[in-house]
Amino acid sequence: MRAPITIIPPPASEKALLVAHAGHSGHTVELSLDELALLADTAGARVVDRLVQRRGTVHPATFIGKGKLEELKELAGERGAELAIFDDDLSPAQVRNLEKALALKVVDRSELILDIFARRARTRESRLQVELAQLEYSLPRLTGMWKHLERQAGGIGTRGPGETQLETDRRLVGERIARLKRELAAVERERETQRRKRRGEFRAALVGYTNAGKSTLFNAMTRSKVFVENRLFATLDATTRQMVSPERTMALVTDTVGFIRKLPHHLVASFRSTLTEATEADLLVQVVDASDPDFRRQMTAVEGVLEEIVTEPRPSLLVFNKSDRLEDPEAAQALRAEFNDCHIVSAKTGAGLPELRAEIWRHAAERKHRKRA
Repeated sequence: MRAPITIIPPPASEKALLVAHAGHSGHTVELSLDELALLADTAGARVVDRLVQRRGTVHPATFIGKGKLEELKELAGERGAELAIFDDDLSPAQVRNLEKALALKVVDRSELILDIFARRARTRESRLQVELAQLEYSLPRLTGMWKHLERQAGGIGTRGPGETQLETDRRLVGERIARLKRELAAVERERETQRRKRRGEFRAALVGYTNAGKSTLFNAMTRSKVFVENRLFATLDATTRQMVSPERTMALVTDTVGFIRKLPHHLVASFRSTLTEATEADLLVQVVDASDPDFRRQMTAVEGVLEEIVTEPRPSLLVFNKSDRLEDPEAAQALRAEFNDCHIVSAKTGAGLPELRAEIWRHAAERKHRKRA
């Protein structure tokens, strides 16, 4: 007789409160908190409420003022919250002071994003990149001298390929960072070998804000089946596939990691080798979620990251995706009037894709002509 199967239930979601300071986000604070809520959901938390400090300056000790701190403490008790997520980066001292005052775990935006990347990392390269970013983020936050690295399972901010609870001194952390950089350099050399073999081909890279539909568009254009999910940062690793024209001409299309506002600097630096696929592309295809009311600020965030990593000007296309979600029938016309030569498509329904493909092939033909000249 078989023994009964024991079903282990998934861990319960941590109940989280979202906290923001209007002085940092201004009139866009609610949109920023909406995005933070999506990040929290992606990380596995359940948002139970949110709190905004509307007036005053940032408090150097606790980020929010004394009155708001008391209000946050009461709200946490009422909602049974176990976690407070702040929409801005906090100093180590602010985290310690907040945790002491609230008796809650406190996580800032950068730590939340790093946690999501830790959950999503699948390949050896992305795991190395995430661990490096986590260690560089944690290094200035070490509060004491420790003797060993101890793995600790836990909730948000304590898991993933870099989920070591840092109980070591700065010297050991520094040694680990140096080793990770050497390993990533070796991976980059392998990538460079692959890129050299592909430099004769025309290359287009899909770039854009996270959850803009890049992977869905990538699948539609290349007949691929890369992972797609309606959550932030579903894609961490660059994937390259062939796209074939009606004349049987080959081009390479790369799906890249999405960007986001307030992207942790260490994360951009760690993923530089992955983002090289975009910096060396012959054509940058910026994919924008046309249905998102905040798409202009998202475009600004993407362009800011591209300015940091792309050293030379690149031809580019602006593609507004998810046209099937536009409720206003005149929205597409308004976009065309505001953004000259943009493409409005739906990767889900296929609308606008033939014209987009034709434009990419036109750029490929121009590159071929320039090389012959």
